[in-house]
Amino acid sequence: MNAIVTESGFHAYIVMALVILALVLFASERVPIATSSLLVLVLLILLFEVFPFHGAGGQLRASHLFLGFGHQALIAVCCLMIAGQALVRTGALDPIGRQLARWWSRSPMLTFLATLVIGGVLSAFVNNTPVVILLLPILISVSLKTKTPASDLLMPMGLATSIGGMATTIGTSTNLLVVAVAADLGLRELGMFDFAFPAMIAGIVGIFYLWFVAPKILPSREARLPTTSPRLFTAQLRIHDDSIANQKHLSEIIQLSGGNLEVVNILRGAENNSLVALPDMVLRSGDRIVVKSTPDRLKELETVLGASLFSGDERVDEEHPLQDATQQIAEVVVVPGSTLDGRTLANIRFRERYQLMVLALFRSNKWVSHEGSQHTEETRLHSGDVLLVQGSVKNIKRLKSSRNLLVLDAKSALPISSRAPLAMIIMLWIIVMAAFGLLPISVSALCGVMMLLLTGCIKWFDATRALSASVILLIVTSLAMGTAMVETGGADMIASAYVRLTSDFSPTLILSGLLALMALLTNVVSNNAAAVIGTPIAIGIAHQLGQPAEPFVLAVIFGANMSFATPMAYQTNLLVMNAGNYSFTDFVRVGMPLVVLMWALLSFLLPWLYGM
Repeated sequence: MNAIVTESGFHAYIVMALVILALVLFASERVPIATSSLLVLVLLILLFEVFPFHGAGGQLRASHLFLGFGHQALIAVCCLMIAGQALVRTGALDPIGRQLARWWSRSPMLTFLATLVIGGVLSAFVNNTPVVILLLPILISVSLKTKTPASDLLMPMGLATSIGGMATTIGTSTNLLVVAVAADLGLRELGMFDFAFPAMIAGIVGIFYLWFVAPKILPSREARLPTTSPRLFTAQLRIHDDSIANQKHLSEIIQLSGGNLEVVNILRGAENNSLVALPDMVLRSGDRIVVKSTPDRLKELETVLGASLFSGDERVDEEHPLQDATQQIAEVVVVPGSTLDGRTLANIRFRERYQLMVLALFRSNKWVSHEGSQHTEETRLHSGDVLLVQGSVKNIKRLKSSRNLLVLDAKSALPISSRAPLAMIIMLWIIVMAAFGLLPISVSALCGVMMLLLTGCIKWFDATRALSASVILLIVTSLAMGTAMVETGGADMIASAYVRLTSDFSPTLILSGLLALMALLTNVVSNNAAAVIGTPIAIGIAHQLGQPAEPFVLAVIFGANMSFATPMAYQTNLLVMNAGNYSFTDFVRVGMPLVVLMWALLSFLLPWLYGM
């Protein structure tokens, strides 16, 4: 018996150490979350394969930790991501956005409140990322038309969708995971609306705060773009007999210009023969180098190369500045699930693929220009990055139907497909089947995806693009860590330690402390990881106190969804941060009071509802 206890202690301590490592890695921005998840999963598997664990339920082998790949919660999350993508691709949610845009001119304040409420309600049934993507262009357009700072609108909207996700079992992947893990540990499976009442009460107060208080305490942020945009112009540098460039190789000219000269082609002779700009080409007097750059840069090149700057047949000077009426500048956001995420512009051949020039990249509250120290061609893109692009009106319009980028203006809505009503009906069918207990959510969601594919509401390409490797690996790793903690007794050890530390407190205060702990963790590390690790601990605490486990499990759900206080707490926070030019402290200023407000309300509601 002592040997078993010792072995259990050894495995439990190692698992807890791996959990701490996982939380540190998930909180770090240096290592991609998919890589962190895979690393922790491999370490867990090696632990139980090299040092087998024998517990009360038999031997725990590495194969048991692979069961997360087939877990019903993961199936449900993946299917709901695909169903949400179908709503986006068919434009099923667009009528809501267009109606809000029409209402805004009549009553801005009430429409803003309606926007927060609608965003919250939609997010109770659909992943909030497409909801934020739907509402971002509308609010940005409204801010431009009404001269209202976008910073007053965007963060409240993003946080309202996070509040809405707390209300149902399918509102977020976190909710689905906690419900499934709790059911695996013997708790009754929570129905779709079983915790909607406390979430709704707290949500009403939270949305009122976001509508009435948050805009007053948010600083007014200036537009991210400077008043003089770094527009690129196509121009000609004409070589003369006395030009430095005369009789030199093109590679030498590029080196003289600092190594950052974009040459489109070379025009030679009276017939303007277009020659490919090869590095070993020798330039001659009379040649015209067709280049593309900013006005200041072009004037600098004119001086350095001893050439004359022309735009078409006109010499560029103060009376004849550079003009290009066919070009337009736009801001586009890299959306979650984009094929651009994690790749460089050079890798994906952005310029050739979209026929657009990237002028700058916006991340972490600052622009990185094309001419800056970090060359945007070699910068690895991430979800939420904003690209400043320039190109023809036609090419920017074409970009609005891209699956990878969101154009931040009022006309960026996808065209409504004839299958939009059908996609909405299938989504409602998924919800109704699960809400009335006719089918488990994993089954109804999987059937719904099949119907969406058969009816052409979504193609396989879009379905696979909707899935995120980071989310899948994070869920599987979190489930594996939760299983290891339960089987080795680590969850009971942590629960016992927590109960001992709070032995002088009432069950109500102990539950409130657990809620606060989860709220803190979710703003630093992944909410899914915090929730799955916290669920068995919460159940262990409840059992040791002799209290019903359900309110403690709900404390985990609600606490893990309070990702309001930091931009990295949730992916929609990053989208909103970049679009609204917010700083880290802006999220703390608005999000922390919201966390405290929701924590205080739920700390009262949960014990009251469950008679603690």
